[in-house]
Amino acid sequence: VRFPEDLEDDNTTFNPEYSHQVFGDDYDRLSICFIQYKLQYYIPKYYTTLQIGYTSKVNEKFDCVEADDVESKIREIIPPGFCTNTDDFVSLLEKEVNFKPFGMLLHTYSIHNEEAGEDITYQIYKADMTCPGFREYHERLQTFLMWFIETASFIDVDDERWNYFLVFEKYNKDGATLFATVGYMTVYNYYVYPDKTRPRVSQMLILPPFQGEGHGAQLLETVHRYYMSSPTVLDITAEDPSENYVKLRDFVLVKLCQDLHCFSPGKLMQGFSQEMVMEAQQKLKINKQHTRRVYEILRLRATDMGDAEQSRSYRLDVKRRLIGPYKKKQRELAKMRRCLRPEELTNQLNQIDLNMQHEQLEESFQQLVSDYRRVLERLAQA
Repeated sequence: VRFPEDLEDDNTTFNPEYSHQVFGDDYDRLSICFIQYKLQYYIPKYYTTLQIGYTSKVNEKFDCVEADDVESKIREIIPPGFCTNTDDFVSLLEKEVNFKPFGMLLHTYSIHNEEAGEDITYQIYKADMTCPGFREYHERLQTFLMWFIETASFIDVDDERWNYFLVFEKYNKDGATLFATVGYMTVYNYYVYPDKTRPRVSQMLILPPFQGEGHGAQLLETVHRYYMSSPTVLDITAEDPSENYVKLRDFVLVKLCQDLHCFSPGKLMQGFSQEMVMEAQQKLKINKQHTRRVYEILRLRATDMGDAEQSRSYRLDVKRRLIGPYKKKQRELAKMRRCLRPEELTNQLNQIDLNMQHEQLEESFQQLVSDYRRVLERLAQA
């Protein structure tokens, strides 16, 4: 919600994806009536109203069943001070018109909005808990994690090793410059002996109304560029990344690496090299594992897959990496032959179907190439 008229606009409404993280899986199994809970967020500072309605409620005719306290579950994740009626919420909209982003401006970019018929400006800031009012703002903003990131949890904001990166939309109304929060990322700075740090992306969320517009790529690239300038940063990683995050990271890292000397077409066709690992790590803070994926994506772009020899060379190169876990199984099998009794060995061999392993390897390769092509298509449109 930006303005009072938005309260009745269905276009500003969206549904949560992971309600079970708040209410528990049993709610899907035991629901007896329809419950509607409505959360309204004032978009700059995320002040909140909570309204709950239901069609009916269990009573004494249901033996040994008590009505679940839905509101208390939501209260556990929403900071105190939220409104319970629209009038109080509207009064907040009228008071908080002078909101300014927290922290230090890192990057400004524009995206053309077809519906508005104009370019809209966005800004990315780095903030921390020393910024006045940021702690309270973050407490409200982080509630979105529980609705939209699976297995999400709140972080310890008193730990000074956390960094916060926020995306804001900048817009005008009645001559005033206003800001709306688009999304944010939290990064934890791990210590690496003896004098380095390894920033690890913990949480990243672009709010649903802004998804699909390229903000995630802008945010991740900005964060990478921020840490790239620090001589104390070893490399940048992510904590338990989702499939969507891996695809986003592939795109951003390929975009950053494609102009490096070691990733020129001639170098790519010679195979993965230590030179690539060193240059990507020193200049862009990318670790070896991620550099290998970048190499495979850029080599795919440099390879004529219609040429039988080039195609075969690329396939074998990628499969040599993918076959690692299968070779580990073979080494384990060799140990079994020496150590296990015949009946035990037979049982283990039944679990290792070599033909199935080859099928799985080919399937993994084809899926990887499909993912890589999507990265290259997006890169061509950027």
